Amino acid sequence: MRLLIKGGRVVDPACGRDEVADLLLQDGLVAEVGKLAKAKADRVIEAEGRVVCPGLIDVHVHLREPGEEHKETVLTGTAAAAAGGFTAVACMPNTRPALDNASIVAEVIRRAAAASCRVYPVGAVTIGREGKGLAELGDMRAAGAVAFSDDGSWIADGNLLRRALEYCRVLGVPVIEHCEDGSLACGGQMNESALSTRLGLPGKPAASEAAAVARDIEIAECAGGRLHVAHVSCARGVELIRSAKERGLAVTCETAPHYLALTEEAVLGYDTNAKVNPPLRSRHDLEALREAVADGTIDAIATDHAPHATVDKEGEFDVAASGISGLETAVGLILTELVATGVISMARLVELMSTGPARVLGLPGGALSPGDIADVTIIDPKAAWTVEPSSFRSMGRNTPFAGRRLVGRPVCTVVGGEVVWEAECS
Repeated sequence: MRLLIKGGRVVDPACGRDEVADLLLQDGLVAEVGKLAKAKADRVIEAEGRVVCPGLIDVHVHLREPGEEHKETVLTGTAAAAAGGFTAVACMPNTRPALDNASIVAEVIRRAAAASCRVYPVGAVTIGREGKGLAELGDMRAAGAVAFSDDGSWIADGNLLRRALEYCRVLGVPVIEHCEDGSLACGGQMNESALSTRLGLPGKPAASEAAAVARDIEIAECAGGRLHVAHVSCARGVELIRSAKERGLAVTCETAPHYLALTEEAVLGYDTNAKVNPPLRSRHDLEALREAVADGTIDAIATDHAPHATVDKEGEFDVAASGISGLETAVGLILTELVATGVISMARLVELMSTGPARVLGLPGGALSPGDIADVTIIDPKAAWTVEPSSFRSMGRNTPFAGRRLVGRPVCTVVGGEVVWEAECS
């Protein structure tokens, strides 16, 4: 099939392109970019007034399969991803059982054959994610794992992390760390602050993240491996990562839209939909993250999509599950909170949500030059809409953004040259 996307604003940071142009896709690849008045195609999509960019890539999602299919499945999660403009996702290994061996990694890939977007499994660093012994990293890499992480758990054993980084250096992939020192976090339910005291909720200090980031950077320097810090949430964590990059270390990081749009005050009223891990932080932390997104310290914006059944979010705050169903609100939030306010440009959004993620995990995509894979996201930057969880494709309806008015959203998602999702009346 030949698909022609006409007259859109093609934004491709990988080659410095930001101009009105046509895009021709053929046989799963980008065929031509430019003024293509004479191009013939099986289908033409008129994209005037819209942004045409490399397909968005989310390096941190929870598809819950295997083991928690009542929360999400590979198929429902990727349907949500496509509706959110994502052409590829990396799924984390804290499933039940954990993605800690080649056969489970291969099974996820098999189930993803019918998915709405590309699925890249992240394997567990340790057996059962228990932090005691290394899993078979080489076998999982051969089976298709693109990185390794014990996400949800910090690898507290420094020597174990060093060995993992050394192995992964040979395998050519990063170790993704959930940086939180449990001895400092100490069962906290929200950010440690005057507000947590007033609400009577045990707090997690930002130091629990910063201390873990600092230690992991030192070990990464010793091991010579690639360290990727997941969902950085505090100012001090950002400072440490910025310093590591200035020293030339192979350290990258991501943050999530909710850390750029909300502060700890979202927890007021004991709203369990605002309970995340790491927790929402202070206004100072939010501003530091926004600065880091703008100056290039942060490499990617990832949703940390964490869908839960309603029962998991009901009840008292301290027993409610942590996480936000974030795939379908991410683009709208970043456009509204950061692009419309001048914090970042549209090109920087594409870099953070496509080009950067592809670079971090070494994935195909993130560019739209001839010969690149034909993964494309079309965004209407002026479309105003209201977040309605009941309309989510995800099985998880847990979001603190319900009823929020946003401006800008994806309207078409193309994977391998095929339209996999299109907004009604787009």
